[in-house]
Amino acid sequence: MADNKAKRGGADRALIALTEKYEVAYWSKKFKVTPAQLKYAVKKVGRSAKKVEAYIKLQKHRASDKSRIALSEAYEVRYWSKKFKITSAKLKAAVAAAGHSSRKVEAYLAAQKAAKKTVAKKRVSKTAKPTKRKKAA
Repeated sequence: MADNKAKRGGADRALIALTEKYEVAYWSKKFKVTPAQLKYAVKKVGRSAKKVEAYIKLQKHRASDKSRIALSEAYEVRYWSKKFKITSAKLKAAVAAAGHSSRKVEAYLAAQKAAKKTVAKKRVSKTAKPTKRKKAA
């Protein structure tokens, strides 16, 4: 249904008309999203500009929050512990040392693992018995 241009009140301004190109362009620019993202948001939550704005903000927040580890949430601690194959206590220690970024924690854990391997190799080489050499006749 096309936008009624005779109605210019607040009720009309609060709704997004996807059939009008100028409205799609306006709302896309206002919410800083592509027209496709705007159309998807309208499909998900309806034509209300407030609801669409709230939905878009939530989606942007979720996207930026995916790579951060929130230790205050038990489900996140379980998820990241399982992902990195460590205990929750080790995860908390790694986050304290490297910060809340999952990439930094992953790099920190990889460095810890590499350091552990080099220490283990040094121990093995020190404890290995020297080989006896046969004397040349």
